[in-house]
Amino acid sequence: MKKELPQFHVEMCHPENKYRIEPVYDKIKTLEGVHASFPYGGSSGSWGDSRKSWTEQYGTPIGADITYYVDYEDCFYKLDVDFPVETMKDLTTRFYAIDEDLNNDEPLKEYVYERKDNQYAAYSEFSDIIFGFAPKGMVVVWLRYGASQKELGRYQAKIVKDDKALEEKLFASWSMKRKEVREKFLNPNASPEKWDNYRIKYVWKPVISSENPKFKLFWVLTEYFNGESENAVRPILLHPATRERAIPRLITFFWETGKGEKFEGRAFFDWQKTNEKFKIENNGDNQIQIKIAPSNNNFEVLINGKPLELINKRVFRSEWSFKESYK
Repeated sequence: MKKELPQFHVEMCHPENKYRIEPVYDKIKTLEGVHASFPYGGSSGSWGDSRKSWTEQYGTPIGADITYYVDYEDCFYKLDVDFPVETMKDLTTRFYAIDEDLNNDEPLKEYVYERKDNQYAAYSEFSDIIFGFAPKGMVVVWLRYGASQKELGRYQAKIVKDDKALEEKLFASWSMKRKEVREKFLNPNASPEKWDNYRIKYVWKPVISSENPKFKLFWVLTEYFNGESENAVRPILLHPATRERAIPRLITFFWETGKGEKFEGRAFFDWQKTNEKFKIENNGDNQIQIKIAPSNNNFEVLINGKPLELINKRVFRSEWSFKESYK
């Protein structure tokens, strides 16, 4: 029966290692009523990515019930949440484009609900549900499709006031007692504000261009501060949609201007400076513009034609080849 059900992995992440959480009880609610659970052990990785794999779970995830301990606040939280069933039925049956379709000539779409037998390399199915635990009971949930990741929502866990039984269960296997943990890890200044701010979105689209007449753009991967990521290939990236997006953390892009002239660019964004620029320039139809020098050795980044200060930017020679590469 399990082979006929959707399968997925579950991840638990946190913003930084000092904000690690430890689950005590956990359950993933599924539409089909089959048992599904969280990974063994505590959270790990970074915001939006635990960097750990776990045994496949089965069914359509439609909620979660988890009780967990936060050492830096010395309290237990309970998150009992139901996701919109129709939304989950839709999202878990999508296939997002992740690479060029080398076997078919029809243009790729951002996502489809059915892929051909020879399109497994071109479209990725729903593969992971990720839970991110921030201070003060803030929990964000994402769905992953290969290199693309979408936020499902932000949820609020509640403090468990009568936690004696939970304390006994959790600390029975710990070498440290609760008082020792509190003395070592308590952080009264822990706040979710930074990661709540990362969820701010503006209506914009990326526009990557060059005055070099032979310029061809092939692949754009955008990683956002809010834990989302967007993977765009041709022809999708040639006509990017204008829609709500968070502030990018890193945009990686690949282009060519002739045979043997293959390049990769990376633009590293400063959240504060980009957010301030959006506040000033925001007109509801914005562009983050990356203008590549005709010589291919540099690029500038602008918002609606106004220069934007970055943390860093890089240009590399690339070895990648694409369907429409110069031969």
